Amino acid sequence: MDFNLTEEQRLVRDAARDFAAREIAPKAAEIDKSSRWPGEVIAKMAELGFLGMAIPQEYGGAGLDTLSYSLVMEEISAACASCGVIMSVNNSLFCDPIYKYGTPSQKKEFLVPAAQGKNLGCFGLTEPMSGSDAQTMATNAEKVSGGWVLNGAKNWITNGPHADFILVFAVTDRSGPKVRHTAFVVPKGTPGYTQASPDHKLGIHGAHSCTVFFENCKVPDSAILGKAGEGFKVAMATLDGGRIGIASQALGIARAAFDASVAYAKERKSFGVPIAQHQAIQFMLSDMAVELDAARLLTWRAATMKDSGTRHSMQSAEAKLFASETATRVAHKAIQIHGGYGYSQEFPVERNYRDARITEIYEGTSEIQRIVIAASLLK
Repeated sequence: MDFNLTEEQRLVRDAARDFAAREIAPKAAEIDKSSRWPGEVIAKMAELGFLGMAIPQEYGGAGLDTLSYSLVMEEISAACASCGVIMSVNNSLFCDPIYKYGTPSQKKEFLVPAAQGKNLGCFGLTEPMSGSDAQTMATNAEKVSGGWVLNGAKNWITNGPHADFILVFAVTDRSGPKVRHTAFVVPKGTPGYTQASPDHKLGIHGAHSCTVFFENCKVPDSAILGKAGEGFKVAMATLDGGRIGIASQALGIARAAFDASVAYAKERKSFGVPIAQHQAIQFMLSDMAVELDAARLLTWRAATMKDSGTRHSMQSAEAKLFASETATRVAHKAIQIHGGYGYSQEFPVERNYRDARITEIYEGTSEIQRIVIAASLLK
């Protein structure tokens, strides 16, 4: 594996790093404290092509590779994890499946404006009583003349309160030993499609999520993404790519906490010397650095495999598992290094700690990642 980035990848990363430092980092604490949707940041990310990075230019995207997307996700998330996950959902969970499975008309109607950042997409799989266990999904779609009628609810839908389209999964056949799902693209404003108020969460306060309801929501046959009855395949393939985005988000959060810890350790003094000179602090920083590098390499491997068209379910799960748990461990050590100040909102590491925790849960919990990895190992 070539560990050197191409000139284009370096330029994209550096542009994202500069943008994040100038336009996002100064606002991150305020966005978190006020739980404000960062609309002006999203608009600027759209201008830079960050909302459809791996989508070909003919469909409104930037036409870059998955590794470039991972690099940018890390930079944006290091500045503000909320902005990072908003970007990740639109790229990985909406644009990517529409590009892979969409018809020409669906790409024109849904993909182009989403990749350009003129519209925003979201992904509706999780339900109040159904997460990783898709067989217990309650949302259903009944075939009627001229289309389908959806009934049910999806929760924890990131971007939900602001999205223009939702990619939603519903059961369309319960006759066999296993239920069969179908994916539908539903525009906001479709009668019967409503939303609850935004959720109140531990972290990523600027990335609003909500419960979405479907009550006798009728959509045409043309709303089906892929084929009827093959929605589970669409969902799983989408999540394989989405986990690269979340691994990259976790990397950004962890790197921000690590960088803050290194800087603080050089400045804070105890017993007459900077705490960076104490072996206990040095050991923590060393462990943080090693885990960060390992997580980044796992993530880059999954990204390059996706770019090459190689199956990467196990590698994406490994990257997501290790990077997310690394983010929590690194943020935990960052607070310890900062001491009492780490527990204060005056310093960013407490936000990093809260933001890191969700990366072990959404787009497949750590336990689900271990199941995916084990299934690949034991074939």
